[in-house]
Amino acid sequence: MSSYLSIGDFSRATHMTVKTLRHYHEIGLLEPADVDPRTGYRRYAADQIPTAQVVRRFRDLGMPLEEIRAVLTAPDMESRNRQITAHLSRLEEQLGRTRRAIATLRDLLAPPPSAAAAAIGVRGVGAVRAAGVSETVDAEDCAAWCQGALGELAATVAGQGLRETGHPGGVFADELFTRHRGQVTVFVPCDGPVRPVGRVRPLVVPAVELAVIEHCGPPSEVDRAYGTLAAYVARHALAVSGPIREYYLVGHRETADSSRWRTEVCWPVFRTGTASAAAPVG
Repeated sequence: MSSYLSIGDFSRATHMTVKTLRHYHEIGLLEPADVDPRTGYRRYAADQIPTAQVVRRFRDLGMPLEEIRAVLTAPDMESRNRQITAHLSRLEEQLGRTRRAIATLRDLLAPPPSAAAAAIGVRGVGAVRAAGVSETVDAEDCAAWCQGALGELAATVAGQGLRETGHPGGVFADELFTRHRGQVTVFVPCDGPVRPVGRVRPLVVPAVELAVIEHCGPPSEVDRAYGTLAAYVARHALAVSGPIREYYLVGHRETADSSRWRTEVCWPVFRTGTASAAAPVG
């Protein structure tokens, strides 16, 4: 004969509140073994305790209820383990982001290095013929959009028998920062006019004077380089209106390890005595 527990006793046994158990019943996640049709009282079987404990631990790990349901109703062990492994992988990725954020915060709390300004240079960049893709992009999608567009550009340039003549780059309208939505143009310099294919169009990246700082690491941490560069430009009264540029010295094409990526962040400035002769970056 089955051993039944009242919802109160089952609550004590599983450390789940009665309210939670009722909710899980309503959504079909953890249904009582028996419900009195006259009183509506819920009763649970003793052998449901391990299932409830599994549910509670998955919830402690932040697993959505729908994913827990998929685990509990999996037709076989392989399907169940696949669901659990996918969630654990997401947790590991989130943990990595948390650790990187903590490391960055610790760096920010430390005294700024006295040599920070020494890493900033001012140089002229000549007009460059390139293949480009332009689109209005939301800031939260910008990094992924740039990766996809750069891949498309590289494939198009190579497919048309052209040679890349410099590092790929991006040009970012002010609205991308001020409104979190604005025009972004990514480009790959090449040795001939590219034929328009898909989103790819020929363009000339204009000449400009730039204050430049190099960022090492993933795009999610580039704001520190932006901040350091902006402070330098403000202190030296160099700023002029114009879009921010980035040049990708080492990126996804070279290595999947984003900690090894190197990006030049470039702020438009007016020509000074420290600026080098105009020449293409790369």
